[in-house]
Amino acid sequence: MAKLSGPGVGIGSPPVTGLSEPAAQVLRRFRLVFNAVKSHFQRVEKKAGIGGAQLWALSIIGARSGIGVTELARAMDVHQSTASNLVKGLIDRELVTAAKDGPDRRTVQLRVLPGGTRVLKRAPGPFAGVLPQALASLDASTLARLDADLGLLISALGADERGANIPLGQ
Repeated sequence: MAKLSGPGVGIGSPPVTGLSEPAAQVLRRFRLVFNAVKSHFQRVEKKAGIGGAQLWALSIIGARSGIGVTELARAMDVHQSTASNLVKGLIDRELVTAAKDGPDRRTVQLRVLPGGTRVLKRAPGPFAGVLPQALASLDASTLARLDADLGLLISALGADERGANIPLGQ
């Protein structure tokens, strides 16, 4: 089996050919996962007019009116700057409002505007995306095996760990 290592694997090197059947089967399964996620986000964008990560943020704000950016970032398991950028896009589209009208005037409280409510009504679910929903449906031992095995794959890829907190639908 070919060992891949380091960032930029495959760049400037000849393509890997003749995958073993187990490797080819796993590759096909990854394609199925990626294409299911991609198809969902394309449907979201077509029906809702916003990207999948923005829809997820909008749905959280709708469910937790008055939430702050820090709490939104935690709810989405993303960096606060990523959440801020998502919120900025939602504000620019007039789907969300941000106001310092709560007890702590140093932080903003986010609320969905009528335009955001209309987007949520026409958007296909699940708002968090099909992959988080599917993962949430798996039992703890399956998730532990997936985590361990994906850890080995990530190591073989030499993937940049900072990518772990960037939503797929962004």
